[in-house]
Amino acid sequence: MLFYHYLCTVMALFPIESLNLQMLNVGLARHEGDWNWQLVNSPFTRIYLVTEGQARLHLASKTVELQPNGLYIVPAYAVHSYECTGHFVHYYIHVYEGFKNESNVFDMFDFPTEVAATPLDYTIFEAMCNEHPEAALPESNPQAYDNTSNFTAYAARYNALPLGQKMWLRGAMLMLFAKFLQQATPKVWTTDKRMLKVLTYVHHHLCDDPNLDTLASMACLTKSYLIRLFDRDLGMSPLRYINKKRIERSQLLLLTENMSVKEVAYALGFTDQSYFIRLFKKSVGLTPQEYRSSMR
Repeated sequence: MLFYHYLCTVMALFPIESLNLQMLNVGLARHEGDWNWQLVNSPFTRIYLVTEGQARLHLASKTVELQPNGLYIVPAYAVHSYECTGHFVHYYIHVYEGFKNESNVFDMFDFPTEVAATPLDYTIFEAMCNEHPEAALPESNPQAYDNTSNFTAYAARYNALPLGQKMWLRGAMLMLFAKFLQQATPKVWTTDKRMLKVLTYVHHHLCDDPNLDTLASMACLTKSYLIRLFDRDLGMSPLRYINKKRIERSQLLLLTENMSVKEVAYALGFTDQSYFIRLFKKSVGLTPQEYRSSMR
């Protein structure tokens, strides 16, 4: 009952209609020992449905065996590697949450990496591939499809679809996400209503540059105690957490929108472009322009 209460509380603050999923790519890939990519890190979520053969997915904390009839998810910004030594066939879809939605579902829940696929999942992938063959990747190497200007083109292609097609695709993507959400567990911090309220506000007001005074007042806590709660539940200070989320969002904007670095900085509430550039480089290892260029 306690878990159910927490789940209902989280979903009340993160309604499913706020999941603004948008598709970049969908397709069926066939490999013969040539799906071996290291340290992949992209600002979109991947879902795989394995149909034949085997491979391995290496994440920071574990290695997952990819098997037929398995459905797998890799969250955005999760550094991972692939290992394949033989025959391997899988459906794939790449999705991201639109900029208007500041609450990433992975901020709220710990998702399982693997769930069992059903015949409906096969039907969903097959239908998406048949309806949108143009959305298939030109090749499977992430260094090829991550490092081109295709990001902006993929996002623009989806946005240009007729409303009916976008609604259909959104429904299909939600059904796939639902398979994982059914087995997901709320993040640890969701057990504290104060933290739940504060972080929900942060996720929805990243562009407003939420400050510590506002957050502490909202939670009816002292600033020092709120800082301790952040350290306990998230392992970082409120400012570091806010900046982490803003930099992640800026990575997505740099790759999916035709915006200047200055426009990206202002869109995320940075009034000082130089500060944004320094913060971005400290987090990503490149300046925003270098990051954008490296992905092209």
